[in-house]
Amino acid sequence: MHIFLNATGASAGSGLTYLYNVVPRLSSLPDVRTTLAVQSPLREEFSHLPNVDVLKLHVPDSTVRRFWFEQSKLPRVILAAKADVLLSAGNFSIRNSPVPQILLSGNSLYTSRDFSRDLMRRREYRMWLDTRIKGVFAKKSVRWADCTVAPSRAFAKDLHGWTGRQVVAVHHGFDADVFFADECPPSTQVAEKISGAQDCLKLLFVSHYNYYRNFETLFRAIALLRQQVPGQKIRLFLTCALRDDLTLGPYKTGAAARVIRDLGIAQEVVELGAIPYRQLHHVYRACHVYITPAYAETFAHPVVEAMACGLPVIASDIPAHREICSTALFFDRFSAEQLGARILEAAPTAGKQVALPERLGFSWSDHVAKLLAIASQLVGETKGRQLAAVARAETPLHRAS
Repeated sequence: MHIFLNATGASAGSGLTYLYNVVPRLSSLPDVRTTLAVQSPLREEFSHLPNVDVLKLHVPDSTVRRFWFEQSKLPRVILAAKADVLLSAGNFSIRNSPVPQILLSGNSLYTSRDFSRDLMRRREYRMWLDTRIKGVFAKKSVRWADCTVAPSRAFAKDLHGWTGRQVVAVHHGFDADVFFADECPPSTQVAEKISGAQDCLKLLFVSHYNYYRNFETLFRAIALLRQQVPGQKIRLFLTCALRDDLTLGPYKTGAAARVIRDLGIAQEVVELGAIPYRQLHHVYRACHVYITPAYAETFAHPVVEAMACGLPVIASDIPAHREICSTALFFDRFSAEQLGARILEAAPTAGKQVALPERLGFSWSDHVAKLLAIASQLVGETKGRQLAAVARAETPLHRAS
């Protein structure tokens, strides 16, 4: 089978995690050939893989231009590649795909009422409008695709309720061999920041800065803990920097930075900056508790990574987190008080790894196998329809007409 994987929208976070794990697995299958479309900085990451052709395309930077590029030019590229099936991995599908198309949908912001309310509260009217417009095309994309795949049952249910279309849930995976393979430690600067908190309760939140990951609730919880338990030293490590010029997307960091300053917790909040995916396991293992206060989520890769590293997890009480990590300590997503209580509940486990289940239950190999099964079914149905059409055209009735 020849797969055309359109990943031109992948630039950070879960998009890169997906590519780093899925593309090598496709490459390892002798009966699968992959043509990969990615942004230019990522080409070298995959060009060495066998059975993978990385296209040299000029992909526009902005979402609007990239969407137009995918709709107007990419179909011809897919035809020229002679692919059997298209995997669209950027939440938007091609309206007139020349081959059967599987849409990989993973953006919950288009269906999140919390995100809409948050943007209005922040007076981010332009972003609110931009999200609504993109949401229109994301909704149409589910209808344009032959099959839409979501990374969790919770998000598949949201998409079904939003579009009225059936959506297949195929969990994303986790590969310990890939995740723990790199023994190169983080930079000296990062290591010094972590080692400087040896006598502290070390909390970790892995995310680039954005609004829907709900940083401010986490900051307020830290301030409450400092008041309630003054003898407990706490450090919250962030894998981002609260600076606009170092932040992906249009999110403004000023409000979050002001919350830290106004609460007087600048010493407790440590900005590590972006950590390469292959070095993340060192950071997880150097900390005591993993926290995610996100109010919108589709799968939550860092939660799985934290579990694999033996960390207790504290998570906002949303369906995706309940599905992915049933053993977490949950809190109301906007309650700093509940989050603070959960941190105190988890504190006695500091330095003691949580016993892992025998199997986390998430496998990239299973994910790829299920995708290929869907692709094979779609290709078979398409070829069946084509043969039926040819047969009808060759009947005497059709020839006479």
